[in-house]
Formats: sequence, structure tokens, C-alpha cells
Amino acid sequence: MKKKDVLILVVILLIGLGLRLYKIDTPLADLHSWRQADTAAVARNFSRDGINLLKPTYDDLSSIQTGIENPKGLRMVELPIYSAVIALFYKYLPITTLEIYGRFISAVFSMITIGVLYYFALKEKNRLAAIATAGIYAIYPFFVFFSRVILPETTAVACMMLALLFLSLSLNNKKKSIMLFLFGGLFFAVSLLTKPTTIFYSFAAGYLFLQAYKFEIIKQWRPYMFFIIGLAPFILWRWYILQFPEGIPASGWLLTQVNTFEGPKEIFFRPAFFRWIFMERIGIAVFGIYSTVFFVLGAVGKYRNFFLHSILLSGFVYLFTFQGGNVQHEYYQTIALPMLAIIAGVGIANMFELPFKNIHKATLYPAIIVTILFSVVFSYYKVKDYYVFPNDLPHIAELIKTFTLPDDKIVTDRSGDTTLLYLADRKGAPAIYKSLEELHELGYTYLVTSNNGMKQELKSRNFEIVIETDLYLIVKL
Repeated sequence: MKKKDVLILVVILLIGLGLRLYKIDTPLADLHSWRQADTAAVARNFSRDGINLLKPTYDDLSSIQTGIENPKGLRMVELPIYSAVIALFYKYLPITTLEIYGRFISAVFSMITIGVLYYFALKEKNRLAAIATAGIYAIYPFFVFFSRVILPETTAVACMMLALLFLSLSLNNKKKSIMLFLFGGLFFAVSLLTKPTTIFYSFAAGYLFLQAYKFEIIKQWRPYMFFIIGLAPFILWRWYILQFPEGIPASGWLLTQVNTFEGPKEIFFRPAFFRWIFMERIGIAVFGIYSTVFFVLGAVGKYRNFFLHSILLSGFVYLFTFQGGNVQHEYYQTIALPMLAIIAGVGIANMFELPFKNIHKATLYPAIIVTILFSVVFSYYKVKDYYVFPNDLPHIAELIKTFTLPDDKIVTDRSGDTTLLYLADRKGAPAIYKSLEELHELGYTYLVTSNNGMKQELKSRNFEIVIETDLYLIVKL
């Protein structure tokens, strides 16, 4: 990294951060708002009740996600480090909304990932590859959107990139190797605690050890210690949360199934999986069709060693392991974004190493620039809808706040989507998962529905109507 690289990287980071501020203040009702709302609710409860990493809570008190009634609203998934960071800023520096803090913190962590990827692409290939890699992560619309959502993935990815960076530096710097090694192990542990799926980048970490020690790796203590430092806290956390089954959502389906309107469907290595991941997501949404050629050139290129291939392997093993989750939810591809960016980035650099016998070199730069522009435009055409949110949700949320008390438990007819509960700042159930009588016995006091059939039933049974709009009906249970 020379002064020129620092200057280039700063410019890229400023552009990338600026793009991530787009619509940063919109209500939390955009794509995957149900998952973002759960993460934000944990942060909001931390800011009000104090930060207790061992007892995170959110707005869903029902048994919908876990099969067990959850009256305390426990949310026992990843260790809520990311939510705690949001809560700290929101509580002690209350200059903006919690949602803006959440998005901005994600954006800042994505800048860390861009910086590390620039370094690795520069080290493994050249400056052009570094600029292309950082530029893809900074400006391509899919990368931009999922680098500013209120989800822990971006934070976990940044920590994993830092883990690989410090590990690489420690294996090449004998004087400060222990300190750098410990930093690498610490970030590895934080990454796994923040989002366990980043563990697939262990293939890249393992290759760094193999590259340094070769056949002597079995006799070395550092590989064992690195993975012990990273895995021990994660194992302890997973053992701890088993004591709270009511707070652990069902997750087995993420490997092989997708949920459809007809019920769960097998997706494991079916043609639909390859179509959705490699055409719809990576081909169109991520690379805007045209940049796919860069990724292919990067994947088949020859490099100084196999580090880039180990990152490629890490990303692909992840995609093929969580096939259900990756098809069901776009945000699952966030874990693979560093792999996609660096392989496509070095692919752009590889284009200049193609035989120029039948290529006019003077046209190569314009051709690549036009390809990138077309890719960004086509990707944005797909991704722009991710920012859209239904205008009725903030409106009905305000009505709920007006006609109910903060301690009232609300039932929303949202098929398990907690977005309305979050926007209304109320705890309750995001679906009518029991009879109305049973819900009343469980302490639920109001029902909010937009279903016409349910509206007619409530009226025919003479439930007390609190307010009725064109779309929603609020009744007292």
C-alpha cells in the first residue's frame, strides 16, 4: 500500500459511503423489513432497558417462530453485538433515529470490507484489480443496498475480513506476529458470534496457514490456537442459548427448503436453485448481467498462489450449503459478497492480460467502462424496488400508537412479519396463530387486520371496533 493507493482508496470509500446514504431515513419497511425489524427491536430494547447481551429481546411474544410461547420476547440467535453498538449510539448520542444509526453503522463496516479487499486484490494481483474490486463493492447497487440494511451480516463480514487481514500480516511479519495473530483470532471470534455463517471463510484462513507452513502445518500451534480462539466463544454461546428454546427460531429448512404459498418445497440441488442463485441473484441482481464475464475470467485466472481460489471456494461452499436460505432471502448473499467482488475485480484486471493479437488495446478501456455502466444500470433496475415500502404501514402504525397504550399486546394479521409491530412500537404476535379467545386469554388486547374475511368475521361477532380505515381494522379483543 503506497500513498497513491491510500488516496485512491479514500476516494472510493467516500463514493461508497455517499451511495449508502441514499434513503437512509426511510421507515423500516423496505425489503426484508421483518428481519431488519427484529434486529432493530433488540437494539431499541437495549437502549431502553439496558444492554444485556445474554438476554436480548424483541417484539414477537408468540410461538410462531419457535413453536413455544415466548412471553419475554427472547431473541436467541447470534450474539447481539451489532444491536448493542446501535443501542449505545442511540442512547448516548441521540442526535438521530435508531434506524439511521443502524443503517449508517452497517455502511461504515462495509467500508472496512472494501479497504481489506483492496489490500488483498493489490497483494494478490495488481492495482487495477484492487481498484476494480473496491469499486464493485462500493458502487454496484446490490452491494450498496445490503451494505446499509439493519442486519448483522455486514458487520460480521467486516470482522471476518479483518481476521483474514491480521492473520495474513502475522504470518508475514515475524516481529509483531503474536500481536497481529491475536487480533486476527479476536476478529475471527467476533465475526462468528455476530453471524456464524462467516465460518465458511475458514477455508481462506486455512489456506493462509497452509501457505506459510506447508507440510509442517500439523506441527505448528498457531492454526490450532486460531480456530480455538474463534470457535470456543461461539460454541459456548450456542450451548448457552439452548437453555432458552422459546427464543430460538426454527432454522433447519435453510439448508434444503424454501417456503412457498403451497408450503415448504425442496430446493436442494434442484434446477430452481441454480436458476435463482446463478441467474436471478448473481447474474442479474448482483452483476447486472454484463459483469458476469468479469467474474468468470477471475474464477479461471492464474495467480501467484491459491489464496483467491480459497476465497472463491469459501463463497461457493456457503452458497451450496445454505441453498434454502440463499434462494428464499436475498440478504443471505451478503456473506458471499466479498468473494463475488474480489473475483470479479481481478477478472477485470485479467482482461488486460488476454492476447491482444485480435483486440485493439485502445478500445479495451472504453469497452470495460461501458460494460460496467450497463451492469450498474441493469442491477439498479432490479435493486431499486428493494428500497420501496408500503405507505400504509407507517400510517396504520401511527394509528396503533394513538389508540393503544405502550403496554398493550397487539396481534397483527401479517403472516409472521414483525414490521408493523416494530413501526407501532408494540409487542405482540405478528399473526393470528390461535383462536381469538385463546389470544385474549394470553393477554393480547387488540387485533389489527387488513384481511377482508377477518374484518367481516370480527364485525359479525360484535367485537369492539377501535378504528376502521380503507385497508385496516383495529378491534379490541
